[in-house]
Amino acid sequence: MSEDVRIKVEHVTRVEGHGNIVLNTKNGEVEEVQWQVSEAPRFFEVMVLGRDYSQLSTITSRICGICSIGHTLASLKATESAMGVGISDQTLLLRKLALHGENIQSHILHVGYLVAPDLLGAGSVFPLINTHKDAVIKIVKVHRLANEMCDLICGRTTHPITMVVGGFTKVPKEKELVDLKSRIESTLSTAEGVAGIIRANSDRLPDFSRETEYVGLTSDEEYALYDGVIASTDTGRYAVKEYQSVVNEYVVPQSTAKYARHERASYMVGALARFNLNSVKLSPLAREVADNFGLRATCYNPFMNSVAQIVEIVHDLEDSINIIDKLLNRGLEEEDAKVEVKAGRGIGAVEVPRGILFHDYTIDEKGKCIGANCVIPTNQNHANIQKDMEAFAPSLLDKPRKEIELNLEMLVRAYDPCISCSAHYLNVKFV
Repeated sequence: MSEDVRIKVEHVTRVEGHGNIVLNTKNGEVEEVQWQVSEAPRFFEVMVLGRDYSQLSTITSRICGICSIGHTLASLKATESAMGVGISDQTLLLRKLALHGENIQSHILHVGYLVAPDLLGAGSVFPLINTHKDAVIKIVKVHRLANEMCDLICGRTTHPITMVVGGFTKVPKEKELVDLKSRIESTLSTAEGVAGIIRANSDRLPDFSRETEYVGLTSDEEYALYDGVIASTDTGRYAVKEYQSVVNEYVVPQSTAKYARHERASYMVGALARFNLNSVKLSPLAREVADNFGLRATCYNPFMNSVAQIVEIVHDLEDSINIIDKLLNRGLEEEDAKVEVKAGRGIGAVEVPRGILFHDYTIDEKGKCIGANCVIPTNQNHANIQKDMEAFAPSLLDKPRKEIELNLEMLVRAYDPCISCSAHYLNVKFV
């Protein structure tokens, strides 16, 4: 390979949305390396202005077709916080179950369909149907369970319809939860099988490390996904209402999505961040899977984010069984979620598959939204992708061009970015 390299990967494949990689070197030195976000921006914060409180979660769930349950939950939490609305223990348990379903669904999609081809030497998942049929069947089985789990709890898999401010419009029947528990129990071994396949090929994950700040929810009671306080591996804990002191958003010329920084020039959110902050709270089998991979906190290799996702799949399955047992033991009942409209400001924070998500609403005395801010996990990761790329690229220059491209694409894919969800900025030039 010549010492001068000119690489432009326009629209990285096997990620959601449009992002580009640029690498230019001269005489064996990196002149330019850039992670560019070229996705057209969207303005959901403006779409909800003037809308009734009851419509906010329905609208903002459309921010993402993959994390629509998480957006719904963050939206509901923000609305309930603004108006002082409480929820029942049953609603809390069902919401946690819904979040587990979405986490499993998204993680298996990413690891199974988007990352596994890189580890198994294929350009996409389709050739694996012939070369690794058993692996594909296991991946599809876990994915199907997650889809049907979301359907049961949320009314449908994408853009949920049963979760509303204060509760649920419909709750599952006892028999449906019993059947779901049985299916989850049988799927645990399948998920372990997927973990074994990834572990057998994990030597293809680049051995790269860069000391990084990790940010996410944490809790003394559980592996924090639905509730908790904000935590940083660098600076400690913060109340959710202080989120803007942690999430310092800014804009850069090469991105239609905002960047974020806290203690350092960048930080990372997502499964690896959660693992680094909360690994002691993992379920027993999930800890065993992490040990099998040699995954320990604090891990600074961003490629291990996919491994952390596998660990979380197992945790989600095990904890879902515990939640279902609690629901069955206490008995299920239909609830009439009565809401009294009050003016106020509320912030909802939830861990969605790609990291910590914030919804921030101000509601007036008529129940109308008069202010909104949504901070998406991927836009919190963009700066860290850039910084990782700057550190990673120089180590690749002795490799063939195609291998350099593949490694940089794998770095982006490791973050499991939801690029279009993160694009909330547009530089408008008035003439």
